[in-house]
Amino acid sequence: MLRKVKRNQTKLLGVKAVKITVKSLLKLLSPLIASSFLITPSHALLGRVGVVRSTENQQQWTSIRNRLLSTGIQFCLLEAENWQTAEDLRNVRTLFLPNVETITGQQAEALETWLQARGNLIISGPTGNLSESVVRDQLRALFGAYWGFSTSNPSTIRVQDTVQLSLVNQASLNDSLIGGVILPSAITAQPLAVWLTENTPPAVVVNEQTTFLGWRWGFSGVTSAAFDVNWLKTVLNRYGINETNQLVAENSREIPPCNIVDLNVPQQPFPILPPNYIPQPEQPQTNPEEPFIEIDLTPESSLPSPILISDRRSEGLNYRNTPTVPSISPQQAQTMREELFDLIVRFESTLIASLAHNDPTSKQNNLALRQSQEALNQAKLSLQKFQGLLQQRQYDQARRVWLKARRSLWDNYPSDRSVAQPEVRAMWLDRGSIVKTRSEAELAVLFDRMAEAGINTVFMETVNASYPIYPSSVAPEQNPLTKGWDPLKVAIKLAHERNMELHAWVWVFAAANQGHNQVLEQPENYLGPVLSRNPDWGITDKKGNYFDQGQQFKKAFLDPANPKVQDYLLLLFDEIVRNYDVDGIQFDYIRYPFQQPQINQTFGYSKSSRYLFKEMTGVDPIEISPGHPLWNQWTGFRIHQVDSFVARASRHLKKVKPELIISASVFPIEQRDRLFRLQQNWEEWMRQGWVDMMVLMTYALDTGNLEERIELVFDDSLPRSSLVIPGLRLLKVPDPVTIDQLQFIRNLPISGFSLFATENLTPSLQGVLSRVQSSEKSQPLPYREPFKTALTRYQSLQKEWMFLANKQGLKMDKDSFKNMDAQGKQLEKALNQLAMNPSRQNLKIAKQTLRQFQQQFPNWMGNHKQTYNYQVQVWENRLQTLDKLLLYGERRMISNSKIR
Repeated sequence: MLRKVKRNQTKLLGVKAVKITVKSLLKLLSPLIASSFLITPSHALLGRVGVVRSTENQQQWTSIRNRLLSTGIQFCLLEAENWQTAEDLRNVRTLFLPNVETITGQQAEALETWLQARGNLIISGPTGNLSESVVRDQLRALFGAYWGFSTSNPSTIRVQDTVQLSLVNQASLNDSLIGGVILPSAITAQPLAVWLTENTPPAVVVNEQTTFLGWRWGFSGVTSAAFDVNWLKTVLNRYGINETNQLVAENSREIPPCNIVDLNVPQQPFPILPPNYIPQPEQPQTNPEEPFIEIDLTPESSLPSPILISDRRSEGLNYRNTPTVPSISPQQAQTMREELFDLIVRFESTLIASLAHNDPTSKQNNLALRQSQEALNQAKLSLQKFQGLLQQRQYDQARRVWLKARRSLWDNYPSDRSVAQPEVRAMWLDRGSIVKTRSEAELAVLFDRMAEAGINTVFMETVNASYPIYPSSVAPEQNPLTKGWDPLKVAIKLAHERNMELHAWVWVFAAANQGHNQVLEQPENYLGPVLSRNPDWGITDKKGNYFDQGQQFKKAFLDPANPKVQDYLLLLFDEIVRNYDVDGIQFDYIRYPFQQPQINQTFGYSKSSRYLFKEMTGVDPIEISPGHPLWNQWTGFRIHQVDSFVARASRHLKKVKPELIISASVFPIEQRDRLFRLQQNWEEWMRQGWVDMMVLMTYALDTGNLEERIELVFDDSLPRSSLVIPGLRLLKVPDPVTIDQLQFIRNLPISGFSLFATENLTPSLQGVLSRVQSSEKSQPLPYREPFKTALTRYQSLQKEWMFLANKQGLKMDKDSFKNMDAQGKQLEKALNQLAMNPSRQNLKIAKQTLRQFQQQFPNWMGNHKQTYNYQVQVWENRLQTLDKLLLYGERRMISNSKIR
């Protein structure tokens, strides 16, 4: 994520070279330690924790194994000889190297690739010291530190006083032992604990993704088991890993291998899940002839650093209240500075894109760009002024400066011309908007407005609470408010006339809705047209209640485990795909109801489910509760029912219409919590290629919250054979904030977005979107033409680089630019050949050329990144999008036998 990159920026560039001793380095970095050791668990990349067994630690393996098991955390075993490529580490998110002294060059390359994919690494002892010289240098760069030399006598290790640790008693991390001095090799590496000897050299050093322990962990006779266990649990907690969120194998005395089937995803017939994990209650979600204007590229490094509150404390900033004005706390100050900084760099990125892609030919356009540039410059000054006012304790004035700067940026956001690239620009056309129209002419007004706003994909609510909007021969009743005409048939015609795709949006397992019952003047607990006729098709809680405990309108659900339910739904969706020229189908409510297992509020009980589970285990699931030995199997059983239906529906519908795009609207909740609370395992659907596009309901009222929601699920471990796009809710979100959220999304390695919903598309937002989102018919759709999309998006990148180079805004020497330009033309040629003639050979060439370009890009952009870190990260994200498009295209084209 971009925020992580920005928070790691420093002001060290331009500082004169000085001799740095261990003592001076500790003095320099000590203010940073307290604020940077702990990583917020919600941002941590959870997953399997691997441990490497090698010839060096083989003799002490029994001791190492016992101490690992004593942590209460599930590890997996990776034999050193089985770790040769990054692919061997694909299922591991955190890797422990206990005293692995020999690492080959191939293994180091694999580590580097894996770390770039956001893995976390724990090292202990003289790891890598027996490797070849060139490999040792590479490992020092990767680890951010290295084993310098051994201590000759037992010395006391002590955690730095500036560090506050959670999970264990800090005193339990202090002990006397023989170890080694860990020397930082990266400026961002920070000593966490020191040896109490002369100059207090580092004993434990941490970097963003690595932790280096200065003793031979797990060796009996070196340290006590309790000391080793406490330190390892503390380090794992740094990455958000503890006993409550890892897969614990009770009473196990062996560590399973890492190269077996991943236990984090459901397998046949159902997955193994953590027996003691109790999810936290979920927070409710809230359901685009004058002189040429010159852009002033003020360096990011000239702005106040947005990272560390401790910096301000060290400057003597006093946050106590004044007699009349409430103070701004350190946490509030950091949040405000980060929010304004983020808005500034997104604004500047958008302005660059606008200038690069659109020559200002009118006075009106030129004036708008000048106003945007002026607002940008003023906001940068305001950020500096805000910091100064905080130091002076002028809190009221600081707030006013901050609010004025933010408002000015929103009011002058570059929105007078198109900045959008080829992307999915989808919108949910909701049932409420549909039923208000009574004819083709009235429905055409909605499609005209969406087309003007640049929307190219419409998710039309086709089945809601078991009611189809069209006259069906499968469903027992059509929606009473659409009887007399066929809105689906008309909508398809209107969409295609406007060069838009129409995808049928269907509720899958949610069969009744109390809100819909109100609209139709039905009893509150009416089960809908399907469940009321077939009550055995539904699922209940343990008390026999059909409706869930949702905070808004409660819903009743069909039983995913009932074969008759699955047959009925397949027949209904088959009817839509065969009888209507829909371009795609979107699954919604493809899950069980929300549950709270910690208070024994669970769903999924029906005759079918209880019978099937009892046949498999001998136990009726209604008799067990969270904590029971079979509870995780019951959870896995339900996960498998949803997975099996997605697989079955995908195979069937693709057979009926191979070009059909299948998408799913899903929750962006951390996977473990999601599996326990609603049994929705969409990562597996991506992994298996059952779903072409995942649409995340990342609804947020501001961009900061949107970023947090996306960070929960966006990491490089996600399968790339399907596209993933976020969803934005328009209700109660100001237009400038929506535009800012869209720009934030466009700066990520993502191929589009979806807006919820048509009923909230105001005329003002429609006007802004019509200017910034191109409605050109020639633009390819990512999910339909991924290779052409990749080509066009890369050409957009080239325009930005050439624009900045021509304006002397690209900080790059001539040789680097010449080299990048030459390789860039080769990449453009390869992408063009693939787009014009999709073939296995052309795809292979394009992937190789892109990979080579990506590998060289950080070197070319080294100087520019020192000043414009955010913009370079945006470009790297957009290059990563190309990679995802090629992988998606490979699956789609191969599955349809189009690549030879």
